[in-house]
Amino acid sequence: MLESLLIANRGEIACRIIRTARRLGIRTVAVYSDADAGARHVRLADEAVRIGPAAARESYLVVENLIAAARKTGARAIHPGYGFLSENPALADACEAAGIVFVGPRAASIRAMGSKSASKALMEKAKVPTTPGYHGDDQGVERLKAEAVRIGFPVLIKASAGGGGKGMRRVDRAEDVEAQLASCRREALSAFGSDEVLIEKYVERPRHIEVQVFGDTHGNHVFLFERDCSVQRRHQKVLEEAPAPGMTAALRARMGETAVLAAKAVDYVGAGTVEFIADPSGNFYFMEMNTRLQVEHPVTEEVTGLDLVEWQLRVASGEKLPKAQGELSLHGHAIEARVYAENPDQGFIPSVGRLVHLVPPEPSRHVRVDTGVEQGDEITPFYDPMIAKLIVWGSDRDEALRHLREALARYQVVGVANNIEFLGRLARTRSFSQADLDTSLIEREREALKPPEATVPDDVWLLGAAAELARARARSLAAEPGSPWALLDGFRLGSVAPHLVTLRSGEAVREVRAEFLAPGTYSVRQAAPGAAGSAAPSQVRLSVGADHAVVCRVDARTVHGTVVPVGDRRYVFFEGRRWELERFDPLDVEASSAEVEGGLRAPMPGKVIALLVEPGTRVAKGAPLVVMEAMKMEITIQAPHAGVVASFRHQVGEQVSEGTELAVIEEKAS
Repeated sequence: MLESLLIANRGEIACRIIRTARRLGIRTVAVYSDADAGARHVRLADEAVRIGPAAARESYLVVENLIAAARKTGARAIHPGYGFLSENPALADACEAAGIVFVGPRAASIRAMGSKSASKALMEKAKVPTTPGYHGDDQGVERLKAEAVRIGFPVLIKASAGGGGKGMRRVDRAEDVEAQLASCRREALSAFGSDEVLIEKYVERPRHIEVQVFGDTHGNHVFLFERDCSVQRRHQKVLEEAPAPGMTAALRARMGETAVLAAKAVDYVGAGTVEFIADPSGNFYFMEMNTRLQVEHPVTEEVTGLDLVEWQLRVASGEKLPKAQGELSLHGHAIEARVYAENPDQGFIPSVGRLVHLVPPEPSRHVRVDTGVEQGDEITPFYDPMIAKLIVWGSDRDEALRHLREALARYQVVGVANNIEFLGRLARTRSFSQADLDTSLIEREREALKPPEATVPDDVWLLGAAAELARARARSLAAEPGSPWALLDGFRLGSVAPHLVTLRSGEAVREVRAEFLAPGTYSVRQAAPGAAGSAAPSQVRLSVGADHAVVCRVDARTVHGTVVPVGDRRYVFFEGRRWELERFDPLDVEASSAEVEGGLRAPMPGKVIALLVEPGTRVAKGAPLVVMEAMKMEITIQAPHAGVVASFRHQVGEQVSEGTELAVIEEKAS
């Protein structure tokens, strides 16, 4: 077994590898950029080495820096994780030249599968079924348009060197090919350093099914069954599960044997994934092979009871595969949800900021959370905005789905926008509940996935006000311990003065009046300001616990919630939803959230890569105006209102910070 291991990655996957290595008694070395100096993977490793500035191209993507870090620390092996250099043969070559073990396949295997075009040709020779398409060297626009017409619409334009949904566009009409090709090439060049593309027939209602394969240096190969990754947004996986719903034993064996055939064709060693597109008739076609560990590997671990990182390390140590094909079996069902710092209400643009409050569901036999961050850490604009992977297991799919819904309802994040409530709605859609899966599921369920318009419940207002009362009393007692004036009991000669807490949510405003009865106990009335009549009072006994937990005993019932204060905002978690309230002073005449009129602003740090209209153009609200590149994604910024684009403040190629004005839009009369 290897004695020491450098992990050439960061975040969740680095922490995941460290966990297994520590269990096996392997010393671990982390690497970090300036942006990750205090990151969780750095804190967990036995040793850590700085490898460069924040930008990945100057740190995590510099092969020489990684090799130098391994030599400096005496690491005998390098694990690439996923992403970054995990599928770059240059790192595997450099490891071999330096006498360092590369925990992954040989460089030749990576090269063979690294180009989608070349790998398709190789698979055709190996008698592996492939999707009809064009994988040629002629990359001229006219040739690609002609091939798209020949194949027949709809087609997919895909980055030949890429993966992860980047550099991929669906095209339904010949007149859209050129524009989509240009966008695809820009994104591919930025993400992978190559703008070469291929074109494939788009399979209607496709399922994305991948097979986990493993090979060793002794010529043994197995498949560890399949995962269904059909639930995708913009070709990026959102929910993954194992085994694939509706999979028959015969089809499983056929797909698994085909995946092993693909692995043997490139003399594959280590963990890999063969990805297939399957149509409703049961036909399946080779799409690509990922020559690394996949993000969604935990669902395979949960249903097989195996540790795939341990298998990787044993194979890299020269051992045979721990089990033969006949010794592998499936147990139960597992689902993984990717929790991201992104804003579903604004086109899923990534979100950056500090994790002010982070409380994941409690780990158990049924719930697993793989993460690279902790409360207080920061999501930066430099890397993928993943917060965690939430993995659940059940004896069957229905039980796993119940655990997923419950775990998402308990997940609490404040400090960045996130997709947790979106995932909760997705897990409750008819299509996902009934396993009616294909890659268009999210689009098909668009209406069900919209956030519900709901009135703030009375109990949410109550929890917000209760937290304010408890916080004010605690601050006063801390400032003047032992003083009777610090009790905030509202004592007055001949009467009791009520405490007034005013909160706002959007246009709704609520006044909560509380009269002190005893320590922690109040008589509470709540109503909208100026409302006719007066609500009957309730006796409320409140307590505030760890992680901002608030408990209100209201007459004969108990209300539980969490209230997290951030400035004047109060984030209330109640019955699986997050509500945002604002502490409101009705006498404050200044607008608390006034918007700058006439401007178009950058939602996050990034680079301007395209201006879509000319100055002087009249545009409608929602018209696409600027394309930015941020966090390895292209983001289209739309007009906030109708008007005339007077000017752009930044040109193509310029870096901008969050909140920077991008364009001026004047509301001129037509």
